[in-house]
Amino acid sequence: MSTAKNRRVETVVHAIKGPNNEGVLLLVLLALIIGMSIASPAFFTLSTLFAIIRSSIVPLIYALGVLLVIISGGIDVSFAAIASFAGYATIVLQLQTGIDLGLFGSFACAIAMGIILGGINGFIISKWRLPTLIVTLGTQGMFMGVLLAYVGSRYIAELPSGMASASTVNIWTTKTETGVALLHVMTIPAVVLAVVVAWLLSRTMFGRSVYAIGGDIESASRAGIRVKRTQILVYVLVGAMAATAGVIYMIMGRSANPQEIVGSELDIIAAVVLGGASIFGGRGTVRGTVLGVLLVQIINNSLILIGVPSAWQRTAVGVLLIVGVGIQALSAKKAAQRTSINVEGVAAA
Repeated sequence: MSTAKNRRVETVVHAIKGPNNEGVLLLVLLALIIGMSIASPAFFTLSTLFAIIRSSIVPLIYALGVLLVIISGGIDVSFAAIASFAGYATIVLQLQTGIDLGLFGSFACAIAMGIILGGINGFIISKWRLPTLIVTLGTQGMFMGVLLAYVGSRYIAELPSGMASASTVNIWTTKTETGVALLHVMTIPAVVLAVVVAWLLSRTMFGRSVYAIGGDIESASRAGIRVKRTQILVYVLVGAMAATAGVIYMIMGRSANPQEIVGSELDIIAAVVLGGASIFGGRGTVRGTVLGVLLVQIINNSLILIGVPSAWQRTAVGVLLIVGVGIQALSAKKAAQRTSINVEGVAAA
């Protein structure tokens, strides 16, 4: 009776936790929201909700790309440089030639650049099996160097009209007690990309290949998975999504600064790891990544609301990253111990 009860409790706990501890993350998120609502009545408002969604748009798109790389067993720190390069170069190209590509043409131009830059990462990593962190650190410097030396380094205050026209477009505007709550139109591409990446990972052969490569690249290769092609495609997708995020960042900021975007890599990687993606590869979900991004953004907003200096935000994110990786390492250690005990039990029988 006691054994059956324990199994039911374990089943309920497992259902709450989810396969990658997303349930635990959701509970932490809810506790943080309740705590901040008690500490500051201004927190639990529609304006704050829309502000958090707005601040999560670009990090979420970055995080979706980083999620693909981490599941495949790699790490990418060049996505912010790709976003800066593609977004800024697209604007400079239009201003110098006098040709307005319009909103969709600007996205297409930037995404083409992102695909090329991401393809460079993918080619180098898959061709020579080099460490992904070292390669992307190197290409990060290369992309920023080429951007600043040959494209430009000045602050641009006026965007091409096709991009500027989307800067002030909202899909939901409503008056509140504290002012006006605005939900920006760029929320739509972020949601669409999240749905597409979730579908790619869960419903396609490409998604299964990414998980397999991250789990064990040699076994994946012996199973017939085309490792090089999959790795290149992963980094091409990351480049395309980073370029999309770069354009959105400059549209929402109504300006362009080539050095403004780089530096946010730690927040993004921390959000993805907190969302349950294994830093060792082979595990991760879009659902967990969305929760991780929201958690980091809410923590950043909460620290501002309670008057904590911005310098401590970096400390908080760093601590979160260490905690997330530490929990993963402990989980992996316990899983290995359980496996060892089971094997010994079978051998003894």
